[in-house]
Amino acid sequence: SGCVVSLVVLAVADEKYTRKYDDVNVDKILQNNRVLTNYIRCLMDEGPCTAEGRELRKTVPDALSSGCDKCNDKQKAMTEKVIDHLKTKRSRDWDRLVAKYDPNGEYKKRYEKS
Repeated sequence: SGCVVSLVVLAVADEKYTRKYDDVNVDKILQNNRVLTNYIRCLMDEGPCTAEGRELRKTVPDALSSGCDKCNDKQKAMTEKVIDHLKTKRSRDWDRLVAKYDPNGEYKKRYEKS
């Protein structure tokens, strides 16, 4: 279970996101298409969500708009890993997520490293 998926590690709490999901094995999720697809469906409001998925869906808009300011270093690294994976291996899903969570392309620039 566990930005998109790396943002699963996040949950809004006071000034920082919860550390509750910091030990989620992101690699395991990224390597399991079924699990990753379920997270993506959750984020897109196209399927049921796990508790982590609901937390993620709640957190993604804030994390995107703030540049992950409330993320700790581990969460930032996990977020980058997930974004890189989605952009390279699941580009259609990445494009759909961007269209939903960043329709005006405001945040995309931050994550589009050339």
